[in-house]
Amino acid sequence: MTAPPPLVTVFGSLHYDIMVEAPDRPRKGETVTGHAWHPKCGGKGGNQAVSAARAGVRAAMIGAVGDDDFGRALLDNLDRNGVDQRFVRVASGAGSGMSVAIFDDSGDYGAVIVSGSNLTLGEKDITEAAELIAQTAVLLLQNEIPEAANIAAARTVKAHGGRVVLNAAPARKLTAELIALTDIVIVNAVEAEFLAGVSVVDTLEGAAKAAGMLVDSYPAAIVTAGGEGVAYCDRDGRAFALPAMPVKVVSTHGAGDEFVGAFAAGLARGEPVEAALAAANAAAASLVATPERERGGLDQSEPAQ
Repeated sequence: MTAPPPLVTVFGSLHYDIMVEAPDRPRKGETVTGHAWHPKCGGKGGNQAVSAARAGVRAAMIGAVGDDDFGRALLDNLDRNGVDQRFVRVASGAGSGMSVAIFDDSGDYGAVIVSGSNLTLGEKDITEAAELIAQTAVLLLQNEIPEAANIAAARTVKAHGGRVVLNAAPARKLTAELIALTDIVIVNAVEAEFLAGVSVVDTLEGAAKAAGMLVDSYPAAIVTAGGEGVAYCDRDGRAFALPAMPVKVVSTHGAGDEFVGAFAAGLARGEPVEAALAAANAAAASLVATPERERGGLDQSEPAQ
């Protein structure tokens, strides 16, 4: 009998996103007239699970949504994209997580998130998903759920022989316990500056320097530098950088999550880290060159203006 594809399990956030297109993002006290808006299913956890599934591995999500229309849309989206959502809990008394992202004419954006049901996640969710955890090759974590929940998930997956990849975003101070359970940390320039204590990470050279500093705490570190590329370093002495693929950028929203999910898929398949990073680079480049409305997600019956 042929073995099933390796499993990437994502334990993290699910957000219903409202995407607003405007000439610029408003300053404090300013009202800006926008061009259009549309909904999208997101959250770092949800985005990374979809990305991993798109990269050809089994992908499963452990999370929580509210008993509301947003929650039902988030569950439907996971189904449509081939993500196992059996262990996404409907949280009573909490609304689904959501965000509002405002895109300017250059394709850059700013966002506000409301965590909602994501903050109810904890060790009980890992216990309920024991059968999934036992099969997990790679566990993906982020910083949009409580750290105690991340620690419980990482501890359990490690006990079953799986690997833990932490996308330490958004940036926040991490406990020594979570750091010790992490096999690979992935951060962007802003998060690298926070965790590594370096002043500027906006070049490949700066990303490589930050990655080298992060391996003082983590076995391996990946630092993305946007349109410049990505740097890798580990405690075995491997260190290299890959330039970004040249594309016309339409929207940077979700590029980091696409990168992380695609990398985890390659890692779960046992690919060399160089190959997994190259595939992740290509997946992120393809995403940023694709207009938001053409990326899939919600079906055409959902509202858009």
